[in-house]
Amino acid sequence: MLVRVVTAWILLVFSVPILGAEVDGFRVWTDPEKTRAVLDLDARADHKLFTLDGPPRIVIDLKRSSLDSPLALASEHAGIIRGVRHGTPSADTLRVVLDLRDEANLKSFMLDPVGQYGYRLVVDLFPKDRVSRPVKQMADLREIDRDIVVAIDAGHGGEDPGAIGKSRTREKDVVLAIARELKKSIDARPGMRGVLIRTGDYFIPLRDRFEKARQHRADLFISVHADAFTKRHVAGSSVFVLSRKGASSEFARRLAASENSADLVGGVSLRGKDDMLASVLLDLSQSATMEASSAVADSVFSSLSHMGKTHKRHVEHANFAVLKSPDVPSILVETAFISNPSEEKRLRDKAWQRSMARTIADGVQDYFYLSSPPGTWIAANRQPVKYRVVRGDTLGEIAHRYRVSLYSLRRANGLNSDTIRVGAELLIPTT
Repeated sequence: MLVRVVTAWILLVFSVPILGAEVDGFRVWTDPEKTRAVLDLDARADHKLFTLDGPPRIVIDLKRSSLDSPLALASEHAGIIRGVRHGTPSADTLRVVLDLRDEANLKSFMLDPVGQYGYRLVVDLFPKDRVSRPVKQMADLREIDRDIVVAIDAGHGGEDPGAIGKSRTREKDVVLAIARELKKSIDARPGMRGVLIRTGDYFIPLRDRFEKARQHRADLFISVHADAFTKRHVAGSSVFVLSRKGASSEFARRLAASENSADLVGGVSLRGKDDMLASVLLDLSQSATMEASSAVADSVFSSLSHMGKTHKRHVEHANFAVLKSPDVPSILVETAFISNPSEEKRLRDKAWQRSMARTIADGVQDYFYLSSPPGTWIAANRQPVKYRVVRGDTLGEIAHRYRVSLYSLRRANGLNSDTIRVGAELLIPTT
């Protein structure tokens, strides 16, 4: 009798279906390289992917999984995906089918919970007929009167919304708008040309961002952001450069840690990679690049200080992964605090976005008129840089900011002493 009871109990236990994952979201993002499909899951799920032809499609089988509501495809982000559907080929399998417009190579990986997201199954689709652009060789750099190239990186994107304001403003949206305005302002200046690293709503891994700048042979890389803080009254813009040692403040350290987690939020498989992709990132001995980064950061910060409140009275330093290019001077601009209701409103305002973009471009132009690379149009045609004195300025601080000697600054402006008046316009000697 006891044997029968034990046997019945074992059969009962093993006949209960093992709970699996529930699919509770589906999103698609498309960038110039690929189309990414993301399935949100409430738990890990065993899965299998395979392709079928006639017509081309991707089949995703999820074991012991379920779906409560139909999957919807956003047409504006669909890319190579023509449609999505689902079914149950067997009692314990949920099948999701991605109908494609053309054949594609695929890569998939599962992401663990991070930030606002739970488990995610990521499927990247690369068109088979994609033709990669050849990277220009060093010989191509021997141009006469070439444009100075400014690579403009709008932070976050796609899966990673960045910081979100009280009125639900998403950082990824407003910084893309500012980046587009910055490109327009750069393009309008003789001898300068802007290139957008991110042209739409999709995510780019941090390392790929500065690699794209290098492929464009950029003279400068600017990453545009809108930071957030726990205290809503905190306000003002900031300019950051890569730190040789540590962060210049606790706020800078926390901000860098937050921004550096973007790869985990945006969806990058880090399996088999060294910590922070150390084997391919910057050797911090690249002192010339970092020195140039500091110089352009000072120039942009000076321009921003004329526009309005800055968060600090100086350029800050932190270990931002996106600034670790070995040979392209790089800065990160936090345009405003999206966590501040007043600044969140400004970030959404088109006129303010244009003004911010022009102000950043002014600082960039000032830097390159002072220190233009040989062979560029600006090197042959540059105009003198002028600086308008504001309250609190000293002649020594202005000389330090523009990296010129105090003697040359006095001489260029016919000054017999270090006394300057607010509103006076100083001529900055070029180098």
